[in-house]
Amino acid sequence: MPMIVNPHGGPYGITDHWGFNGEAQLLAAHGFVVLQVNFRGSGNRGRSFEIAGHGQWGAAMQDDVTDATHWAIDQGYADPHRICIYGGSYGGYAALYGAAREPALYQCAVGYVGVYDLVSLVNQNNIRASNADTNFYDHVLGKDNALLASRSPINLADKIRVPVFLASGGTDQRVDKSQSEDMRARLIKAGNVPQWLAYPTEGHGFYTQEHRTEFYRQLIDFLYLHTGGDAAAANATGQ
Repeated sequence: MPMIVNPHGGPYGITDHWGFNGEAQLLAAHGFVVLQVNFRGSGNRGRSFEIAGHGQWGAAMQDDVTDATHWAIDQGYADPHRICIYGGSYGGYAALYGAAREPALYQCAVGYVGVYDLVSLVNQNNIRASNADTNFYDHVLGKDNALLASRSPINLADKIRVPVFLASGGTDQRVDKSQSEDMRARLIKAGNVPQWLAYPTEGHGFYTQEHRTEFYRQLIDFLYLHTGGDAAAANATGQ
């Protein structure tokens, strides 16, 4: 079956629980296998597991997502030629970085209010944050700007060969809208024009019902298009 890899946001201390998840249910109702990964750094598995994710954006944390994707293929859950990766915030980072790092694994990538420039993220957060918060960002992401730049999707746009859908909120106080705008510009420059949806009045996620409905409509259509599905047929049957 076609599969959507859906890494969670956060990333630290957040976990995907076994239970109802509206977004996963939406994707499953449209015929997708949904893979949620509690990569190292996630919560609910003890302090050592969370700390194991420090400094591992684009490294061991991404390896966990990649390994889980291969596991789902090996188990026969997913068609290896019909897999897309989609996430919000940190999940958006993992989606775009995954597309750059594993060009043969995913057929499309979706970033929703995502992080794409780690150097800019640290600098912007340090400007706004208290000393304690600044120390946290420096600790979990590190201070090596060259390393952070090498792990930033914005600097890997030319390696992202699959179709991309970016969605952004204009008043986002957690991840500045410039992250999505700059990622879009880099992809366009690389010759990969992404699908784009931005609402000036939304923040770190879309909360207006009309905007949420439109985002999910476009998301499902985009995923169907790039996994060989038939969105029109699915919509006609009321799925």
